[in-house]
Amino acid sequence: MANNGNKPVLALTDITKIYKTKRSFFARGTEKVVALNHVSMSLAQGEIFGLVGESGSGKTTCGRLIVKLEDPDEGQIFLNGDETTGLKGTALRDYRRKVQMIFQDPYQSLNSQLSIFQSVVEPLTIHKLGDNNERFDRVLETLKMVGLSPPEDFIYRYPHQLSGGQRQRVAIARAMVMGPKVLVADEPTSMLDASYSAKIFNILLEVRERLDVTILFITHSLAAARYLCDSVAVLYRGHLVEIGSADDVIRDPRHPYTQALLDALPKFGQCDDLGPFNTLLDKERDVTGQPACAFFKRCRHAHEEKCRQLIPLLRPVGDSRQVACFYEAPAKSAGSDGKACYIGM
Repeated sequence: MANNGNKPVLALTDITKIYKTKRSFFARGTEKVVALNHVSMSLAQGEIFGLVGESGSGKTTCGRLIVKLEDPDEGQIFLNGDETTGLKGTALRDYRRKVQMIFQDPYQSLNSQLSIFQSVVEPLTIHKLGDNNERFDRVLETLKMVGLSPPEDFIYRYPHQLSGGQRQRVAIARAMVMGPKVLVADEPTSMLDASYSAKIFNILLEVRERLDVTILFITHSLAAARYLCDSVAVLYRGHLVEIGSADDVIRDPRHPYTQALLDALPKFGQCDDLGPFNTLLDKERDVTGQPACAFFKRCRHAHEEKCRQLIPLLRPVGDSRQVACFYEAPAKSAGSDGKACYIGM
């Protein structure tokens, strides 16, 4: 389990990422899209930290910045207290050995021309770790750890000869073979059915327990985050709107957007007491210009003047929660057993 008393292994401070639309025949492409807006968060040693939000909220962009596939426009990223902005050459290669990513689509992330052994051993070869015998043993050990056993039955196969779940296990093995300190898992089960998703979740839990690796788990599902994560941050159109322990955020959501995400989850059994929260407007407000609160156009509880003109900043709510809302309110009826009504929770 995570030890939140330790200095953060990974910390993001005021991270901002802005994209410009591509130029076309009819337009210059100067429109700006804010993918992340002054996002700050920290991950403790051995913690599984969930980053939750709908498509387009900036989750994947955050993961790509962490693994240095892109650079932020503003802000800093720290690994074990050391700033990592502008790393190049050997320093960047060393960083990438410590921070690895599992991508959403395993078929695209694996080279179809390479065998499973070649795919998994490639990072060891690039970073010149061990001799040939040591690399071979390391690959077999890692494949066995992710549930591809006996590994000798898989090393000479190719990605097209595996099922989707098996390919995702190979992708996890490739990310874990160098023993990273931080693992970014970008919706690793979005292309799998429910039963295989649960197996991947259990693999991530086992990896965390055995290797004490810190995991950023990117997902659109609060149910998945509730099952897997110690802490959760909710992202809405690049803005961090709620952050806290997974149990607190999901059992008692305070931000209207978090409540809307829970409303979207399928339910079963006697769930009449749970809501819905009904925080989304049936039709977005027609607003001229960009309102101060990112959720203003969709929020049923927003104040026409205050929420339009003032930016809600993250503020403490209770002992372990921060919420960016002027009118945050406790869930009306999400008691200690309320989570049982949500499928997957």
